[in-house]
Amino acid sequence: MRRLLPGPGPVDDAGLDDAALAEAYRVPAGRHLRVNFVAALDGATSVAGRSGGLGSDGDRRVFRVLRALADAVLVGHGTAAAEGYRPVLADSAVGRLRAGLGRVSTAPVVVVSRRASLAPADQLVTDAVSPTVLVTCAAADAGHRAALTDAGVQVLVCGDDDVDLGAAVDALAERGLSQLLCEGGPSLFSAALGAGVVDELDLSIAPLLAGGAPGMLGADALPVPVSGRLVQVLEEDGYLFTRYRLSAG
Repeated sequence: MRRLLPGPGPVDDAGLDDAALAEAYRVPAGRHLRVNFVAALDGATSVAGRSGGLGSDGDRRVFRVLRALADAVLVGHGTAAAEGYRPVLADSAVGRLRAGLGRVSTAPVVVVSRRASLAPADQLVTDAVSPTVLVTCAAADAGHRAALTDAGVQVLVCGDDDVDLGAAVDALAERGLSQLLCEGGPSLFSAALGAGVVDELDLSIAPLLAGGAPGMLGADALPVPVSGRLVQVLEEDGYLFTRYRLSAG
């Protein structure tokens, strides 16, 4: 993997190893929410309903590094279910990379669901070492919320009839989860942009035309356009790995 922007340095001649890639994506201490997506040239974010069909070895490296740098992984319940999400465990590739970077080897997955749709028997609950967090709202069934709490899930009620993502980010930061990696899907990304809580988009662009799948934000327009400032581009095998700083305006 080589750096195109900002200009390449001596280390890029031999390619970026995991340590150099981590430095390329590291952010200063403090609160930060980044969103990671892979998309085709036509904007499609999945093939046959899953994002894996667009990935490459380089994209998977970036995915692991971003998870290794994050305090927690934030994901909508629909995406977690469709992609078969599992906990971040110490003996996983991400866990080993986290340890190699001097971090705690496990990290919680934070599932966002207005209806508290996570099941107590889900592997995100039963297999988690760092307890899974559910972000939901007061309208979700109280009995189901209690059952999830009994199963070891940390349930955060943020908002009345819908999830208040601003309050959720505040609540997570109070629990030491300040640097968040959001992995979608489109509805959660759109809602997070609308709430003004997204600092960065890390977009992998696959040299493919896929068609037939929704884009990163689904069909709904944003209430206010969001501008992106390109700050980094890496390249490998025709894939571009970009970083955009975001701001409403």
